[in-house]
Amino acid sequence: MRKPLIALLTSTSLIVALNACDSASKVLHVSTEQYRTEQASSAERADAQGHTAPTDVTVKANNAVLQQRAFSNRDDFDNAIRGFIAKEDNLTIKHHNGSNVWDMPAYNFIDAKGNNAPSSVNPSLWRQASLNNIHGLFKVTEGIYQLRGYDLSNMSIIESDSGWIIVDPLTAKETANQALLFAQQQLGKKPIKAIVFTHSHIDHFGGVQGILQNISDAEKAEMKIIAPEGFEEEATSENIIAGTAMSRRAMYMYGKNLARSERGHIGTGLGKGPAFGTFGIEMPNLLIGTNNNTQTIDGIEFEFQMVSGSEAPAEFTFYLPKYKAFCGAELVSRNMHNVYTLRGAKVRDANIWSSYIEQARTKFDNADTYFASHHWPLWGQENINDFLITQRDTYKFIHDQSVRLMNQGLTPNEIAEQLTLPDSLNTRFDNQGYYGTLKHNAKAVYQNYLGWFTANPSKLDPLPETKVAIRYIDMMGGAEAVLTQAQQQFDNAASMNIKEGTDSYRWLAELLNHLVFADANNHPAKALLAKVYDQLGYQAESAPWRDFYLSGADELRHGAAKKGINPAVMKEVLMETSVDKFFDSMAVRLIADKAADKKLTIEINFTDLNQRYLLMLNNSVLRHKNISDISSSKTVANATLNLTRDLFVKVIIGEAGLKETLFSDELSIDGSTLDLISFFSLLDKPTGTFNIVTP
Repeated sequence: MRKPLIALLTSTSLIVALNACDSASKVLHVSTEQYRTEQASSAERADAQGHTAPTDVTVKANNAVLQQRAFSNRDDFDNAIRGFIAKEDNLTIKHHNGSNVWDMPAYNFIDAKGNNAPSSVNPSLWRQASLNNIHGLFKVTEGIYQLRGYDLSNMSIIESDSGWIIVDPLTAKETANQALLFAQQQLGKKPIKAIVFTHSHIDHFGGVQGILQNISDAEKAEMKIIAPEGFEEEATSENIIAGTAMSRRAMYMYGKNLARSERGHIGTGLGKGPAFGTFGIEMPNLLIGTNNNTQTIDGIEFEFQMVSGSEAPAEFTFYLPKYKAFCGAELVSRNMHNVYTLRGAKVRDANIWSSYIEQARTKFDNADTYFASHHWPLWGQENINDFLITQRDTYKFIHDQSVRLMNQGLTPNEIAEQLTLPDSLNTRFDNQGYYGTLKHNAKAVYQNYLGWFTANPSKLDPLPETKVAIRYIDMMGGAEAVLTQAQQQFDNAASMNIKEGTDSYRWLAELLNHLVFADANNHPAKALLAKVYDQLGYQAESAPWRDFYLSGADELRHGAAKKGINPAVMKEVLMETSVDKFFDSMAVRLIADKAADKKLTIEINFTDLNQRYLLMLNNSVLRHKNISDISSSKTVANATLNLTRDLFVKVIIGEAGLKETLFSDELSIDGSTLDLISFFSLLDKPTGTFNIVTP
């Protein structure tokens, strides 16, 4: 008998206001009217989102970058435009709800030649942003084409004996569909014989349904879907457990809520940014491992190299002997990558990463063409070899020197402050920190070996941030005194040299963060901290650092995001996710205090999968086990929920409401409805809108 049911689960999400002030009152206790007057007087110095003008220190710091490398070298621009066939001038792609999934014209303010960087952007990052603006369809070499600038990643097309092989079908269904249709318009329509996922990150498989929607059922039946071993698990699991936190942080990392402007988001370094559209997946029917790493796909020989554990937990590169072309996937790219990604993920092994690059360099040394999942290609064996050596040695240097200093007893912060690339690596452009950075990658190496603890006993059991902040501010004479001193130091930074001035901003970021965490309603402190974040963002060579600083400034001025990323965009991926992963997610959302005196057993029966799971709650811990092979009469449950996988996912993403759930033929309940309601009431319902820059 069907019985009432409350909402079951909360969202599992992807990882993915315009006018304010820069008030800098020198005292805390100012009237609201006075504060608003100060806001208005500063408005002409701020842009529409409230981001303030670059200070003299920032102007000098960014001008100094021009002396560090050969900005007159145009080789990258020549390579980025080489093989150009055509582009869509107004490349704007819509979601079915009318919102923008992709908007290249929003970046038209960026100088096409990478020159004349505004003082609010690091010139090196401006150059990279300009290169990533170059978009369209390109002929890489005979038989290989690329679509660039349709998403964060590239989509490559390889001509096979009787059709096309698609490599990395972008992040979203909408962008992949648009890219494919444009390629067909320019090159003619050919059967798609295979789709290759080079690795398990969503920007390399999430748009696959945009390809498949253009293919007949007969073509699909014969098509190869190729991926590295471990792809199924890694592609669907990364965002399940910590998806809510990762999504919130990803909005900072990719500047999702920032304006596209000289004082806002200009790109991610790795590309322009991820497309927030409809994400999907298709499970592979050919998994590549070390035992089957040579394959012939529709007449084209592929030599695969397994590099899992480098940039992604499941990944390969490949070489095409017919075309003498090496696809580096994301093992290498035209910047320094993340050994640790700021959105949050498991730390990667820089030493293994370096060794894989060396293996590729020697294994595929006949390659005349290099292309990859991001950025632009490279031609000529000597150029490719030189590039791979630089990439190899960059990661090896970060690893070895971080470990050396770690073994001398230096802390992560001390290592990051001391480490600099040698001139032979630091004067290049193709390994710079446009995405990852030397500083946070060095800390990642430390974390990989020693974890969070620096061995200093004071770090064993510190007070949480708000309690620390209150005590610091009280010890320093109170909020008014601290704010007065902070404002004076901010003003004095203008007369300092670049390093002293920037160090002053870094110190003020820490100091004012304490002041804000001691009193979230201290508006002058929030305004001054936002100004500090503006300057640190403008100076950053790393696009994620820039976006983190500027997103922090934006939220100090306007408040935290009112909503997170809609979990409905992940529906197609969740439909392919092993259901036991959802129970793992439920376990980490159990509210321990509410569950302290509860002991419940709930059976979940997926009627369309012939799979049954037992959820067991005891000691404020939720465990689960598959009982599909056990007779129902041998299990004892307080309640049994019978439903289809499809309805289960719809409830998770909020697509199925109470009415649809109650009256659906896909659901019924046996046993105690009250116990079932009690069980689901014990689960936390995170929204992904938690505060970051305020307590």
